Amino acid sequence: MRAPTVAEVRDAYRRALTDPREERRLLATIAFGTTFATVRVITHAIRDNRGPFRNITPGGRHIHHMTFGIIGVIGVGYAWLNEFGIADAKGGRRASRATAVVYGAGSALTLDEFALWLNLADDYWTAQGRESIDAVVLFGSLLSLAASGHRLAAELARLTKRTLTEN
Repeated sequence: MRAPTVAEVRDAYRRALTDPREERRLLATIAFGTTFATVRVITHAIRDNRGPFRNITPGGRHIHHMTFGIIGVIGVGYAWLNEFGIADAKGGRRASRATAVVYGAGSALTLDEFALWLNLADDYWTAQGRESIDAVVLFGSLLSLAASGHRLAAELARLTKRTLTEN
């Protein structure tokens, strides 16, 4: 039994995601989940004073990570309004992928601090901070539904079946 090659997986990806909108949904979902998990690890490390990470506090003012998320989402919105990064419009497929990743990451950074903008209080580590997790789960579920990747899963299953039967 042999594993599929990188080229075979890449071909399956291309066959499954012929519609740039589907690819954007998938990439945004992956970026959302990855960013959320990463930011949670980093915030716990900062809180425990471990690793190289520290809060960003220029001039003594704490800059929350949702600030970077808002900037990212606003930037992507502006790009999409000007038809940059939407499939075959300006920027092409590479820009479409990049804006989808920035959108997913920006959404995760913003929603991770949902309780802060809902309650106007820095309650990340309090019981009210749970509201952020609820918002992330809700939006992440919506992204996952939109990007179910059923075509990609079918292509990968077909590829796996083919590679198993070759031996």
